[in-house]
This record gives sequence, C-alpha cells and structure tokens, in this order.
Amino acid sequence: MYQQILYEVSNPVATITFNRPDRLNAMTDRMGDELKHAIARAEADPEAAVIVMTGAGRGFCAGADLKSLQAISAGERGRERDDSLDAAPGDASMADDFRGPYSYMLSVRKPIIAAVNGPVAGLGLAAAMFADMRFASDRAVFTTAFSRRGLIAEWGIGWTLPRIVGPSHALDLLWSARKVDAAEAERIGLANRVFPHDELLAGVRSWAEDVATHCSPTSLQVMKRQVWTSMTRDLGPAMTEAIELMRDSFDRPDFKEGVDSFLEKRAPQFARIGEE
Repeated sequence: MYQQILYEVSNPVATITFNRPDRLNAMTDRMGDELKHAIARAEADPEAAVIVMTGAGRGFCAGADLKSLQAISAGERGRERDDSLDAAPGDASMADDFRGPYSYMLSVRKPIIAAVNGPVAGLGLAAAMFADMRFASDRAVFTTAFSRRGLIAEWGIGWTLPRIVGPSHALDLLWSARKVDAAEAERIGLANRVFPHDELLAGVRSWAEDVATHCSPTSLQVMKRQVWTSMTRDLGPAMTEAIELMRDSFDRPDFKEGVDSFLEKRAPQFARIGEE
C-alpha cells in the first residue's frame, strides 16, 4: 500500500518513516496522503499509544519535492489520487480549523511526536510543527525556506510557529529563512528535547513507554484537545470547559483505576484508545 513511507508498530509506538532518502524525504502529494492514512491507522490501533514521525537516511524532510514545485510554477496543478489512501484521522467533532491539511494532526486522539533526525525545511517543517512535540537529533537543522523561494508562511506555519516560539522568533525564522541548529532550536522552544543522534529514537521510545505505562490515554486525549482548542478561545470559556471536563473525569473508570493503582503501588491498567 505504501510507496513513500514505512509503517511499523512496536508496542507502544507506531513509527511512520518518510522513505525517500535519495531525495532527503522531500514531500510529495502521495507522501502526504500516505502519512495521513498511516496516522489514521495508528490512531485506531490499541497497540500504539504514541505516534512518531521521522525520516529515513540523513534527514527528516527537505520540504516540498522540487519537481512538484516546478510543475506548480509552470501552471500544472492537477494530480492523480489513490482512493485507497482516503482517511479521516482525528476527532471529527472538533472545529473545521483542526481538519485541514496537516492541521488534522492536532485533532488526532494520541500524542504525535516528530523525531527530527536531520535537516528539515519548508513544508517538512510546517508538518513537524503540527506534531504535538518535536524531539531532535543533535544533527538536526531547521529552516523555514519559504522567503528564499518567493513564497509566504505556508501550510499553517504562520499560526503554529508564533504559538510555539513566540512572534519575534517566528518572524526571525520566517523572514531570514536561516538555518537553526538543534541547540538553538531547543533554546527557543522549536525542539522540546535534543538527543545524541544515535539515541534519538530510543529517547522517543523511552518517553512513549513511560506515558503508555503510567498515563490514562483518555486523559491524554482530552488534554491534547484542551491545549489546542484553547489556542483559539478566551480564558473564560476555556475555564468553564475545564471544570466540566474535570467533573466528567470523576465518573470515568480511569479515575478510579488511577487512584487505586497509586494506593496499591502498581502500574495502572487503563483502557487504550482503539480498544473501544
């Protein structure tokens, strides 16, 4: 089914690997469709508590494939789609804002981590910004690239970037399109954590195993929805919703299990997303 990504589930992690290493994993329309289909697949799999995106070879994603950009610049915008890749991951009850290209990742019911294993640019960076977290190799290099191609802040990065690093850092990165190494990325909040290159995926897995062992998947889902939807609302409505959600959580089996497991000094046994 997949031609441009690899997909693997090793409890508790579903790993989606961009697999065009000869092109530094440059993004094509098909790769985007395969990514969306694989995320939907992982979201429905109870064995996968965390979804990880990474790249094959020496980089994460170099941005949009240049052949695609050349076709667009020549006025050729049509493409053929593979209907077998149709998928609709995420919480359909969330606003349409969270159902668009790449922004759908914000509505997916499980944590998504971009494991940035090397260079990431343009569209690749825009996609990584819609992950919930970014763990980076110490060899990672980040660049927006858009201004140097005569483009603008594409694919929602004008919304995500200032919310993650602040407006001034965002404008610096967007205007200059300069290259940012892993250390600076971590300092400004672009990367959550940096690992020695050969330890990146092990570091991601360690985080995922801790979450899968000790945390309620339903709690993670609700918290993710709270954080991202609160970005578009005022404090008052967010507080009102938080109180309602807290009351709801008291009635869920996970609350009783969380308390009982703590008192009994054992790992909790929460139901996983996809088991329902």
